[in-house]
Amino acid sequence: MATKLPESEFDGRLTHVRGRLADTDADAATWFGATGIEYLTGFHHVQTERPVVLAVTDERVEITVPRLEVERVASNPRIDDAHHYFDYPGGAPVEVAAGMLEGMGVESVVSDADGAPGVMGYEGPALSEFVEVDSQSWTTRMRWEKTEAEVDLVRESAKWANLGHRYLAEYTEVGAHPATVSQRASTEASRAMLDALGDRYSVRVRGSGPVHAGYISGEETALPHGHTPNETLSEGDVLITGASANVDGYRSELERTMFVGDYTDEQEHYFELMLEAQTIAIDALGPGVPISDVDRAVWDYFEEQGVTDLARHHVGHNIGLDGHEPPYIDRGWGEYDHVDEGDALMAPGQIYTIEPGLYTDEAGYRHSDTIAVTETGTEWLTYFPRDVDSNVI
Repeated sequence: MATKLPESEFDGRLTHVRGRLADTDADAATWFGATGIEYLTGFHHVQTERPVVLAVTDERVEITVPRLEVERVASNPRIDDAHHYFDYPGGAPVEVAAGMLEGMGVESVVSDADGAPGVMGYEGPALSEFVEVDSQSWTTRMRWEKTEAEVDLVRESAKWANLGHRYLAEYTEVGAHPATVSQRASTEASRAMLDALGDRYSVRVRGSGPVHAGYISGEETALPHGHTPNETLSEGDVLITGASANVDGYRSELERTMFVGDYTDEQEHYFELMLEAQTIAIDALGPGVPISDVDRAVWDYFEEQGVTDLARHHVGHNIGLDGHEPPYIDRGWGEYDHVDEGDALMAPGQIYTIEPGLYTDEAGYRHSDTIAVTETGTEWLTYFPRDVDSNVI
């Protein structure tokens, strides 16, 4: 079982971006985004109002962090030097990063952003006030296709997500509160995962377990991004579940539409329409397939069934270090100006959530499975039963 990304993965990523850098006139490449920094170095942090700035040249990797991250970054073998400021706003983080670049002999950069993202109240100067800045989105594109080592981590995530989902179904009953059922299922699955993996589990826990399982219920299921309502479960409720697990930062996605007690003929009708739409989408996946065609096939089916007014979103998205990553399975994908002709096609190593949904005034119907595109076809990574009778509490 794979529980941690091999060190060689980071070496390959840094080699790749250095090759891209060599094709530009810039002296360095910089990153402000937490996911890009983690992807290249393995240093993971929570993006707050305190900016972190990574700089890569042909010879060195240096980083600017707030004082509170110094000890965490010090042991990273891929970072040659760490610069720090005390805190925001008094610490002038971008100015410190500019000093780091000056010390590296850098006058121009290609960057994922011209300054730190404005999260949690951060406001600060643009990096271009100090050095010449051009844009790049290299790591975003690199993350589309996962290596076999990355696929292994998502595969492991799916295994524990499945366990979390089974606990969720087991603990769900009439009169239970969705929030406490979610907590119980997540805790039990996390305990099993940590007991099984022991010290092989890569530390990723900040106040919650490595497995999360939960659902929305009642009328909230009619909203694709509904919330858990503050009401106990009742006979006849429709649930939209969700389960995932964090394995060295990589995630999978498993969702099911479930029924508390007997389902009605109308509920079964919409469930089966949704299930067929998901099957159509999964059957359409494969290397070399136009990404937009998968969404179009589902839309054509919805048109045939006369339910396009009940659709609220496209078929799915790539997944890995982030819950949502491009490419997106969308009918318009190949038409975007920033999507090259080759990037309009599915490729081996891409991992997709397949989750077409239908939403009536009373309830929503959506399964989601995580599917990897391989050299010869696809591999299902999630595997909880999909049929209606297997999804009755």
